[in-house]
Amino acid sequence: MWRWVILGVLALAIGAQAYFEYSPNDPARWHVDPMVAGKPGMSNGFLIRPKGGDAAAPVYAMTPEALARKIDGIARAWPRTKLFAGSVASGRMTYITRSRIWKFPDFTSVHVLPAPGGATFAAFARARFGQSDFGVNRERLQAWLKELGPG
Repeated sequence: MWRWVILGVLALAIGAQAYFEYSPNDPARWHVDPMVAGKPGMSNGFLIRPKGGDAAAPVYAMTPEALARKIDGIARAWPRTKLFAGSVASGRMTYITRSRIWKFPDFTSVHVLPAPGGATFAAFARARFGQSDFGVNRERLQAWLKELGPG
């Protein structure tokens, strides 16, 4: 009896993990402009904007193209992260980052903008599933900001 229960629970866990990893993700839904999408204080996301986000993005003394390349390098070096939609050339990129075990997808959309004296950006990181992300999107974007250095 217990053997069947254990096998059933194991089958459900494997099925759930496969669903999270292989369910389709529509770029039209997840590749958004963080200047207009999202709202500060979400329980399953984090928003950086030049003004009006959970954190402020500084101005970097470089061209928007150079900042987009730098952000792209940081994002692609992040564990289990790859470009999902957009391009560095367009200055709008969305990355998908998956959790280690369950493969939950989180999406981080970035929009690089010209600014007086250089370039800045907006970024919106959010979980696809669930009401809370346990702060992982905040941690990821704060780490990216730290790696970018001061503006």
